[in-house]
Amino acid sequence: MSKTRFIAKRLFECLVSLVVMSFVIFSLLYIAPGDPARSLVGAKKVTPELLSKIREQYHLNDPFLTQYTRWVHDAVSLEFGNSIKAGYPVVDYIAPHAAVTFQLVGLSLLLSIIIGVGLGVVSARTKGRLTDRIIDISSIVGTCSPSFALGLVLLYVFSYQFGIFPMYGIGEEGNLIDVLWHLILPAITLTIGVSALLIKITRSAMLKEVSSDYAVFMRARAIPTRKIVFSQLKNASAPVLTSTGLVLASLFGATVLIENVFSIPGLGVLLTTSVTFRDVPVVQFIALMLGGIICLTSAFVDILVYFFNPTIHRTQSNDKKAKGVS
Repeated sequence: MSKTRFIAKRLFECLVSLVVMSFVIFSLLYIAPGDPARSLVGAKKVTPELLSKIREQYHLNDPFLTQYTRWVHDAVSLEFGNSIKAGYPVVDYIAPHAAVTFQLVGLSLLLSIIIGVGLGVVSARTKGRLTDRIIDISSIVGTCSPSFALGLVLLYVFSYQFGIFPMYGIGEEGNLIDVLWHLILPAITLTIGVSALLIKITRSAMLKEVSSDYAVFMRARAIPTRKIVFSQLKNASAPVLTSTGLVLASLFGATVLIENVFSIPGLGVLLTTSVTFRDVPVVQFIALMLGGIICLTSAFVDILVYFFNPTIHRTQSNDKKAKGVS
């Protein structure tokens, strides 16, 4: 398969995924119990006529397919409507919350890659030894630990008992050091589970490279260990990179819970309150945005791996030769 066809194929798959995702999101919110118009007026006593006007204003009385096609058309035009709760454009309402979440996810992703890949390499190179067993057990514990419960434990120990980290919030706006200080403990909570996953993936990929013929040849030539490890890690990078979509999905999913634990005003808290309030435009936008980020990131990483990892090309060329012989 040519590079152009591969890129087109991955982008088409991503587009199909986004369409299916948008339909599922809209369907779930459509059939969910509750009345957005009633949520908008709250506990106030209102007449049926006023509720009918509100439903008409937000097109809530239209058939399902009519509402869905209108929403898709507006989304393609980058018009996502107004928040039912806030009363102004969804994008403006979400932007400050999204900035907080992206900072938290970015910090967690950076820590996860450093810890997960680093310990995965160490575990593979010390296979069967005490170090390998300790890392393996730690990764199992990290994978099995619920992020919500883990966050509560860390919050109690390091914030309430010892007072090392702040209890809640995001810190002083504009003060980068203060913001990072408030995000460290939530980021560590997210990192534990994700880095455990990366340890498993990196270790499995590195074990194949450690026992490969070229690695044995390099050791026989007395090539420095650092160069050997770098070469092995480069060849083992494909499965680690292609797991980025799974890693991001895990991070964003856990962020919804962690932000509520640490009272961080990000997308997780906003999504929770919007679901409770039945602020449908906000919930739709957040879900579609996060799904789109994960999908596009996975496609982008797959394309990078296809272009720059030599093992991909060798495997495909060997498959073509095998088909030609047969």
